[in-house]
Amino acid sequence: MPRNKNRQPPEVSSGSMADIAFLLLIFFLVTTTIANDKGIAMRLPPKPDPNEPPPEVNKNDKNIFKILANSGDQLLIEDEPYRAGMEQLKEDVKEFVLNFGSPGDEGIQIYNSLPSTMKAKINQFGKRKDSSDDPTECVISFKAARGTSYELYIEVLDAINGAYNEIYAERVGISVEEWLSLDKEDDIQNDMYERARQGIPRAISIAEPDK
Repeated sequence: MPRNKNRQPPEVSSGSMADIAFLLLIFFLVTTTIANDKGIAMRLPPKPDPNEPPPEVNKNDKNIFKILANSGDQLLIEDEPYRAGMEQLKEDVKEFVLNFGSPGDEGIQIYNSLPSTMKAKINQFGKRKDSSDDPTECVISFKAARGTSYELYIEVLDAINGAYNEIYAERVGISVEEWLSLDKEDDIQNDMYERARQGIPRAISIAEPDK
């Protein structure tokens, strides 16, 4: 049978295309996960009472590890220019916290509780009389200028906290990843968490920038 050349091809109905597009839009809106920027998880101290004088800090200067970031994103460590990277800063914080230059009774107990690997490092790099007495006395002081970049501020805080995390993890013989994933609701894991931190507080002082 010869074909009719004047016959038009059947049209595809597009009446429901808008409905399909609308349903797809709803689907992607419901199933898409939107990342939320939660900022820095830090517990801030309460606002000081203006009617009360500020508390006195009776701390030997050698027990304070001073880190200053200026408005040009340059670091000063112990009032000296610091050009090493964040990995080295993390190591410097660890050596400062675990120095045991002149430990008290509690400091001696902490040293005796450490594994042999940590004691070997302390005996090799620590026990300097011009550095911190022991972990119970250490304070890491960090001060940034108002012009300091957000990136450098976070990098320094990460290095400081990373130093403490590595100390705690090595003390109980686990990796940093395992330390960070400890479930404090579990009695065994919570006991490990408390043993790792015992006598070694995460003493980080963040000073207010100069006006």
